[in-house]
Amino acid sequence: GMSVIYNKRTRLPAHIETAEQVIFAEKDELLQTADFVLLASPLTPETEKMIGARELTLMKPTAFLLNISRGGVVDEAALVDALQNQRIAGAGLDVFVYEPIPYDHPLLLCDNVILTPHIGGGSGGARDRQMGDVLANVQRFARGDALAHRVL
Repeated sequence: GMSVIYNKRTRLPAHIETAEQVIFAEKDELLQTADFVLLASPLTPETEKMIGARELTLMKPTAFLLNISRGGVVDEAALVDALQNQRIAGAGLDVFVYEPIPYDHPLLLCDNVILTPHIGGGSGGARDRQMGDVLANVQRFARGDALAHRVL
């Protein structure tokens, strides 16, 4: 039952918009309208800090910003200011400019933000396999065996 509006560099063909039940909106209109703004874009010179103080001011005070793309697409200082001054309701962040997020980062003091350590994109099965690989390598190391998937 949720209405989905989107913005991207290249608009989807009309038949895909109809099939997926999505509506194209210019970025400013999307920011002014959406209850949840989900960022899923690559970090390029064009997208760096594409969400800054101006864009956060356009958002509704009841809106949430969710970033699952790259930390650099959001101006973190502007986001901290918007969160601390309740210009937006909250944020959910899985990515940061510097990872892991520094222990003294002001985002960690905001009570209206949920932070995850860049793990939101992994499926349960993939995480299980990754952990299995890590534990198997620890066992190899303890036995003095050659390590698998070694990065130099």
